[in-house]
Amino acid sequence: MNIHQRIIRFVIRANWALFFMAVLFGLVAAQPDFTLGIVFGGLIVVVNFHLLDRTLKRALNPSKLSPIRVVIAKYYVRFIISGLIIFLLISGHVVDPLGLVVGLSVVVVSLTLATLLELKKLILKEAM
Repeated sequence: MNIHQRIIRFVIRANWALFFMAVLFGLVAAQPDFTLGIVFGGLIVVVNFHLLDRTLKRALNPSKLSPIRVVIAKYYVRFIISGLIIFLLISGHVVDPLGLVVGLSVVVVSLTLATLLELKKLILKEAM
């Protein structure tokens, strides 16, 4: 398995693991609206990540390449829908904004962890 596949697999698993750990933390130590923010934020970002992964896999399939305009259009549609959902959640006082930020940070944290682990592997490999 090459480095790209390993990172993607790690990030997908880490997304869900971090999401569930954040939700459990919210259930145990936070107010219900904060926990709801973590749930909605985490679901928005993890689902968007999976949809982006699927879009890119289909777009880069050598047998049928998608035009770049289609990929960008799908990206912007997801972005606008996510923005509208976030706006409605905050303006309707359904969630705590800070909890939403914590939930939306799930993918960023998993990407950071994946990067640090790969850097560690490269550094240890060079040291040997």
